[in-house]
Amino acid sequence: MARGTVSKTVTTREHRTEELLGRLAESSPNEREAITAELVELNLGLCDALANRYANRGADRDDLVQVARLALLMAVRRYQPAEGRSFVAFAVPTITGELKRHFRDHCWMVRPPRRIQELRARASRQRQHLEQQLGRRPTAAELVVDLEVDPTLLRECDAAEGTYRALSLDAPFEPSGDTNLASTLASTDQDLESVVDRIALQRTLAGFPRRDRLVLLWRFEEGCTQAEIGARLGVSQMQVSRIIRRILAQARVALTQPEPIAG
Repeated sequence: MARGTVSKTVTTREHRTEELLGRLAESSPNEREAITAELVELNLGLCDALANRYANRGADRDDLVQVARLALLMAVRRYQPAEGRSFVAFAVPTITGELKRHFRDHCWMVRPPRRIQELRARASRQRQHLEQQLGRRPTAAELVVDLEVDPTLLRECDAAEGTYRALSLDAPFEPSGDTNLASTLASTDQDLESVVDRIALQRTLAGFPRRDRLVLLWRFEEGCTQAEIGARLGVSQMQVSRIIRRILAQARVALTQPEPIAG
């Protein structure tokens, strides 16, 4: 869209907004609701543009748009034409304030104290201001003097930056590296988790007769059928079934009994 066309569209929108706001004060309740809805719809582009300014800062864009649109409705209801300011001049700080409040109240992964949150915002603005004045990034000492705050508070503020947005587990440690944070995290070692159970089982089986240990070995390690085990022992398959049930029952009792406390 050409620049002149955009300017004309904005002017038309502002004129229509002022016209509707003038009618709003003298309207009936039913008319007020319809005029308010038209005012909000007419200025949706304004609040969506303001929401886009805060996108990619750790908050979901859809949430920001919703906050901005609710703030627009708030601005419509609070605006007083008699005060001399245009609606846009009143609505922009109202919407921006609600967006900043949303970040302050809802977008910290670990919320720091209120004074640290407020100092963080002030320090960010002053850091940019000093950078333009000095032609370089200001030092911590220079920022402390400009803000007139305790150096400890500023250090706490800088430390709080890490609690505002969570790091992705897929983010690489170095731009050219393949190692990410997830690859350094501990994972469950199933073999290690079962060490205690294996030791307890070994101690229990060590007290069983040799034939019982052989039956368990053939059945659960070698995968022999009961008929094959019976052929090796010279007994029937039914007898092997009873032997296995007895061994397992004895093992279960031995494994569930608490160990005696040494005196």
